[in-house]
Amino acid sequence: MARVLFVCGGASCRSQMAAGFMNALFLGAVTASAAGAKPKGLDPLAVAVMKEAGVDISGHESLGLEAFAGQKFDWVVTVCGAEEACPVIPPGARKIHVGFGDPPRLAQGAASREEALVIYRRVRDQIRQFVAWYPGSFLELADKPG
Repeated sequence: MARVLFVCGGASCRSQMAAGFMNALFLGAVTASAAGAKPKGLDPLAVAVMKEAGVDISGHESLGLEAFAGQKFDWVVTVCGAEEACPVIPPGARKIHVGFGDPPRLAQGAASREEALVIYRRVRDQIRQFVAWYPGSFLELADKPG
């Protein structure tokens, strides 16, 4: 079974969505986890939009990379906006960087919860499209230089 670690800054939104989709879409073939440089808890709007998509991430934990120390991963996928902003990955894994917009930051100017949800849904759908393409997307993007 392949092991994938999705990494973003706070392990609250993008990495959680990606891990949720990976585990749901490839049940039994892949085990996906989420981690962050500075974990800050699950984003309730991320939980809400994932539930709309039929994936329950409410039981996920927002963990730092240290929680995965010594564990082996086949793939580490950084999903933050800038690759250099993401933390160092565990050794031995193939690395992919795919930058997705940060829903909490993008939704800061939203006038309502519904406007914010529109932003979260857009990023969720982009993440689902990327994850659904696995392993093709991973094999094509892995270890590509800048």
